[in-house]
Amino acid sequence: MIRIRSKNVLLVAPDNFSVELLPNNKQFRHISAPGNIFPAIHEQKPNVVIFHYEHLSTDIEKILRRIQSNTAYNKIKICCYKQKEHTKVDSLLKVLGVDQIFYPHDFKQPEKGKNMVTAVVNAFDVTVMGLLAKA
Repeated sequence: MIRIRSKNVLLVAPDNFSVELLPNNKQFRHISAPGNIFPAIHEQKPNVVIFHYEHLSTDIEKILRRIQSNTAYNKIKICCYKQKEHTKVDSLLKVLGVDQIFYPHDFKQPEKGKNMVTAVVNAFDVTVMGLLAKA
């Protein structure tokens, strides 16, 4: 599960974006039009901006370069949500100033009980197998 602690968050994604990212934030704004990004940044002054990569795929490089070149935006943390990993595209996004990239598997809740049980079982197996190998 992803946790971002910030007071002001701007999400740039399509209207039908279904992932509940940051329900506990004090100021959360969702816009879908790429033309409204910079007026919204100027008006809200967010600490974090989250871009939906597939929604902005044609304009994402231009938007990131504009954010990176403006000194007024240098304190803003940039995040990007993508459907799948791609090494070259992810590297380009990092170079263009994206601090963190999220994928759908990042939003799944970890199963606490099963993880603890498997860790204990694995530790027990390693020690027992080590003792048996010496005998």
